[in-house]
Amino acid sequence: MKLINYMNLNRHPVQLSFHKDRSYEFAEIYHAHQGMELLYVHEGRGHVIVDKQIFELRPGAMFCFRPYQLHRIRVTGLPDQPYVRSLFVFEPAALEAVLGSFPTLQAFLRLLSRDPSLPSKLCMLDLPEIEGLLHYYSGALKHCASEQLLEQQLFFLSTLLQHIRTAWIQSEASGTVGAHSGGKVLSAAEHLLEWLEEHYMEPFELDKLAQAVHLTPNHVSSLFRRAVGSTITEYITARRIRQACWLLRTTDLPMKDIGEAVGYPNFPYFCQAFKRHVGQTPYRFKREEGAVHIQGNE
Repeated sequence: MKLINYMNLNRHPVQLSFHKDRSYEFAEIYHAHQGMELLYVHEGRGHVIVDKQIFELRPGAMFCFRPYQLHRIRVTGLPDQPYVRSLFVFEPAALEAVLGSFPTLQAFLRLLSRDPSLPSKLCMLDLPEIEGLLHYYSGALKHCASEQLLEQQLFFLSTLLQHIRTAWIQSEASGTVGAHSGGKVLSAAEHLLEWLEEHYMEPFELDKLAQAVHLTPNHVSSLFRRAVGSTITEYITARRIRQACWLLRTTDLPMKDIGEAVGYPNFPYFCQAFKRHVGQTPYRFKREEGAVHIQGNE
């Protein structure tokens, strides 16, 4: 399964999915999106693993993932306990362009899309209010004329962003922004994720990680799988490919140098791994990303 999900943002900069029941078709994998992602949870409980942190997933939670930010959703109790979510993926530049008359909201969007220190769990939204908003727009957009679709989608995102900003301010005031899920196992797993974030580009040695966190190698592997839901090797691979995508998108470094920078000194192997997880070669990825930036700057 692909690590990077394009969702056709090269052709249309906004993709909206309302009230999607994923109870029977949920795939728990590391992934990232070409654009910025807003995830709202209607039903379901579990955890979200993103960067070095683990957050609680529950009804009313709003998550934000920046372009190509690696994350993994873990949902418990499926399919007996449903998982229903709304997912909104878009190119930030497209929304930012229409917010020129609303500088405060525009600045908030820039904060969400560009600040790497911002927690991915933004806030808890008022359930009846946000459910009503999403229900209205899910119906309205279905009957929207094709020539007006993008305009209406961007208007919806602007309205949703204002609701998120209001809840964000209230959460900041109460000190609950980005609250973690807690628990000894999850806390220990976050320490492992923090170490891996600092060393993922190096040849991995389980003994070295175990020594750093003062645990046995077997304990480290077991704890990581229980909390994160994958092996450490799977996580490192996903993290390296995600970073390669970001460097290809944002720099002009030679591809061989990018492979080495993310932990693949063997360039042919880097190309093979990249295509396996992204679905295209680094060369094609770079070319298509260049087209996105040209469109976004027009």
